[in-house]
Amino acid sequence: MHYRFLVALVFCQINICSAQNTYWQQKIKYVIDVNLDVQTNKMEGKQQITYTNNSSTALNKIFIHLYWNAFEQNSMMDMSTRESESIIIGTGRNGRPVNDYDRRFRKKISEFSPEEYGYCRVIKFSFNGKLQEMKQHETILEVLLDKPILPKTTVTFNTEFICQVPKLSRRSGRDNDEGVRYSMGQWYPKVSEYDNEGWHADDYIGNEFYGVLGDYDVNLTLDKNYKIGATGLLVNANEIGWGYDKEGSALKPVSGKTRTWKFSGKNIHDFVWAADPEYLHFTRQAAGGPLLHFIYKNEANKKAWNIIADTCQMIYPYMAKTFGPYPYPVYSFIQGGGGSTEYPMATIMRNPSMGAAIHEWCHSWYQMMLGTNENLYSWMDEGFTDYAEARVYAWLHKQNFFEGATEFDSYFDLAKSRFDEPMSTNANFYETNYASTVNAYFKGSVYMRQLGYITGEDKMDKILLEYYRLWRFKHPTPNDFILVAEDISGMQLHWYNNYFINTIKTIDYGIDSLWEENGLSNIRLKRVGEMPMPVDLQLTFKDGSTEMHNVPLNMMFGYKSDEKLADKFFTGNQWMWTHRTYIVQTKRRLADLKKAEIDPTKRMADIERKNNKLELNW
Repeated sequence: MHYRFLVALVFCQINICSAQNTYWQQKIKYVIDVNLDVQTNKMEGKQQITYTNNSSTALNKIFIHLYWNAFEQNSMMDMSTRESESIIIGTGRNGRPVNDYDRRFRKKISEFSPEEYGYCRVIKFSFNGKLQEMKQHETILEVLLDKPILPKTTVTFNTEFICQVPKLSRRSGRDNDEGVRYSMGQWYPKVSEYDNEGWHADDYIGNEFYGVLGDYDVNLTLDKNYKIGATGLLVNANEIGWGYDKEGSALKPVSGKTRTWKFSGKNIHDFVWAADPEYLHFTRQAAGGPLLHFIYKNEANKKAWNIIADTCQMIYPYMAKTFGPYPYPVYSFIQGGGGSTEYPMATIMRNPSMGAAIHEWCHSWYQMMLGTNENLYSWMDEGFTDYAEARVYAWLHKQNFFEGATEFDSYFDLAKSRFDEPMSTNANFYETNYASTVNAYFKGSVYMRQLGYITGEDKMDKILLEYYRLWRFKHPTPNDFILVAEDISGMQLHWYNNYFINTIKTIDYGIDSLWEENGLSNIRLKRVGEMPMPVDLQLTFKDGSTEMHNVPLNMMFGYKSDEKLADKFFTGNQWMWTHRTYIVQTKRRLADLKKAEIDPTKRMADIERKNNKLELNW
């Protein structure tokens, strides 16, 4: 039995090493030329797509995302949003029922008129100069290839497409409430990702994205009076002017009715742009980092945008030190519509919100460089970003990162409700927007905070940088991340992912009883919840001195170091996860004890904190 166990362990370790050594991902390059008619809101475009199949499989078809087809009546997105109106998730402050409707939809698709619909139609798709058979599945185009794309080969596709820009509803479109004409996200035919799980031809019903990393050269032609902010570098800045060639320059005149803006982005997985004739533009240079562009409307808002610019310029060195250097030459904050939404090298923001600006820029690390599959792991996108944002804010305001973490309360509310679902649920498959949002943003952030509690914050800092070093410009999974955490911390941590991501089991520990025996004071702890955890127990004595007793979980095969949160630090024997109780002992007299508290830093997601603290008045 012991021999078989050792063989299995060695086999697993070989498999892990082999998986890391044989990692592959597809590669793509887009050359896109589009013409937008600002009178009709119609757009015509052509693409040359260079695609490298790095897999070991011959591909007989490819799948293309056509996101804007969701903006038509009776689409899956339309029906999903209608259904959410009938789900009551709580009661508002006014005592009225609150439904599950996603309020990021600025206008309901069912209320659109035909000229307000959005769509994207591929008119021609050719491979080796020959038109290919196409099958339309609403937001997914299936292309049946007459010849396979062989392993380790590069091929070229050509497309022609037409689009109608939707009246702004969710993330992208035209004419939002702030008066921005065009917010162009998810606007082009985008090749679906193919990885070791196969094709990810996910329908678009308003949730997340996943894309092939590669290079984009995008040429945007439209009315000459319009000004543009976009992903990437403006390569014809000398022809355009308007602050792209030098700070404060005017938009340069052209002889015709239109002008072409040429943007280029390297090693990215999406492209966004926005356009308006009344845009304003200025820049800031981050020390040792990118040139920051700020593109907005309304001169009256200039002061607010300047405060954001000064702050973003100031926080970059901390972000680079904590999460890893930003590798691209520019980043653009662009006022647009549909709520704040992240993209490579740019974000769309509805208004000059400091919180939105910092959050969206943090997405440059946790999604844009570390390109996880957002549909499968939306919490690795939004949750990691919420955590990073909190780190930045704590540094910015010189606050203790441990305090004021409101995301715990949001998670607790969901965990105690009937709407809770595992965090591993596909973003499209949640029963409610409520559960999807709380898991992605708040429980995802709690996951990160709690991991720092388990490993110690010194190890957590190293985990962040090693994760960046190993997995940027790739597509890491939860397993990839936790393997990094295990390597840096020296602990076994897969149990954490299995419980916290794949189940809805909750954490609840309490102080059960205390007594004195044989010259030792005994404090018995009890696991009330279903999920086991390591436990920090802080003892405070009448003379003001403190002891921190760390109780490691046996599944960890390790323990964290002293975080210097108390006068003395003790590591106890491991707590077997099958055992409900555990006794902590101290040599101090029980009569000297003033307070015993589980998790005084409140980094553990204990859903009932009332039983965590015992205050004594002897």
